[in-house]
Amino acid sequence: MEFTPIEDLKTEVESMASAFFKSLPNLTIALAILVVTLIAGRVVRAIVSAAMTRAHVRDALITLARNLISIAAWIVGVAIAMTVIFPSVSPSDIIAGLGLTSVAIGFAFKDVFENFLAGVIILGREKLRIGDVIECEDVYGRVENILIRETHVRETDGELVIVPNSYLFKNPVNIETDRGLKRQELVVGVDYDTDMRQAKAVLQEALEACETVKQSETKDVQCVSFGGSSIDFKLLWWSGSRPAEQRETYDEVAFAVKDALDEAGITIPFPQSTLSFREESLPIPLRTMRDEKQASLNEDS
Repeated sequence: MEFTPIEDLKTEVESMASAFFKSLPNLTIALAILVVTLIAGRVVRAIVSAAMTRAHVRDALITLARNLISIAAWIVGVAIAMTVIFPSVSPSDIIAGLGLTSVAIGFAFKDVFENFLAGVIILGREKLRIGDVIECEDVYGRVENILIRETHVRETDGELVIVPNSYLFKNPVNIETDRGLKRQELVVGVDYDTDMRQAKAVLQEALEACETVKQSETKDVQCVSFGGSSIDFKLLWWSGSRPAEQRETYDEVAFAVKDALDEAGITIPFPQSTLSFREESLPIPLRTMRDEKQASLNEDS
């Protein structure tokens, strides 16, 4: 007995409908599992988020934890639902498939995962927070945002630099605003004829008169070297650590030092050089300008 195409199609549809109705209970259970997964994931995320907020954890790290919980919950929920819908698929098969997939993804997106893990470590650190001024190799500016894979740094000229987190993780990072204060220094040279004790006292008074200098911290004036044309003193003081505060205090101290030295009659000398000639080392003896002029007059006469 031969079947017509219509009868074949009818038989196939009936077979599919029969299989669907047979698997309908499994589909219902799988759907219920996904709904439970959604609810459980939200509950766990809310509990973890509240606990981390009470512990004053960074917002970016809280967001990371919420995302990781959601991903883990859905992986588990989908795996369980697949075993219910397809009884022939065992949990070991799913785990093996996830393992092979993760290895392939790991090789394909090595740099992405490297930056991701570096971002997790950076977010977990106590140091390096949003608003800090940092210097890392050629990058210098204020941290505007710390994301999972990258950090946004606003440089002092206004440009935004997007730095991979692995770059900050592998290289030394200088955090200038880790403390509210930073030590500043200024080198000033005075003439060799100046009384050193007087010069030191004048510089000390000028430093103590500046408003941007933190008077509660140590302020030092020290002689550091005998230069080629001056006696050099180094002024050391503490001020605010932000770049604007550093520029402001340097400007004020420089003006105060110059005014104080001028008022005390102390000169800041220009670079000078002294040339010495030995007569015996020259093939022709040295003669003064008067001798040369006299010789010229004798020749004319």
